[in-house]
Order: sequence, then C-alpha cells, then structure tokens
Amino acid sequence: SSQLSSLPLQILFYVNGIYYVFYFLATLAMIVYKSQVFSYPDDFLAPDLAVLFLMAILEVPRLYLGCKGNLMEEEAPLGLSLGVTVGSVVLCVYLLTWQTYVLWADVILNAVLLCAYGLESGLKVMAIAVFVS
Repeated sequence: SSQLSSLPLQILFYVNGIYYVFYFLATLAMIVYKSQVFSYPDDFLAPDLAVLFLMAILEVPRLYLGCKGNLMEEEAPLGLSLGVTVGSVVLCVYLLTWQTYVLWADVILNAVLLCAYGLESGLKVMAIAVFVS
C-alpha cells in the first residue's frame, strides 16, 4: 500500500502551530500596549480580546483535526479542519481590519497568518482529493 498523507501539509501544521503561539502572544501584548498608550474605548477592548481568545480556542481543534486527518488519510477530519479554518480566517480578517487600532505589526502578523492559512487550505484540498480518489 502506498502512503497518501502529505508531508508538506504535516510540516505546515507543525510550523503553523509554533507560529500561532508567537502570533497569540504578540497580538495580546499589542492589545495591552494599545490599551495603555492610546485612548482605547473600554467598550471595544473586550470584543478585541474575545476575538483573539476565540481564535486560540479554534486553533487547537483546527490543527488537531488537520493532523489527524492527514496522518490517518481520512478526508472527514481534514474537511472539518478546513471548515474551522474558514472561521479562523474571518477572525483574522477582523483583527486585521476591524479592531479598534491596527498597527503595522498587526498587519504583518495577520498577513503571515492569512498566507499560512491559504497555503494550508490549498494543501488540505489537494490531500482530500488524493484520499477520495
């Protein structure tokens, strides 16, 4: 039997997991910084933090299902991971465009994350196609 799982996808899951820890800590630090330095409206601080923590909560099952689906060569967990990725992309776009203050560091961090999501999604679709055929 041949191995159908995708090594580049598995490497990207690993790298994305490490990057997300950095992303979360850097974004949290920037939100704290912005709340101290700028006149951050109290009504907007909680939603920005909620989006960041919701993203962190979604990241765990997204990576777990993706790794599991890829290694077990099953399309269902990989498809679920792809669906959760859509939610993560929406939250990332929120932090990129609609949060109260967007610094250049926010733009860079979110752009890298969105590129990783895009590359990962493409590899997931290709892996699902291989598993189905």
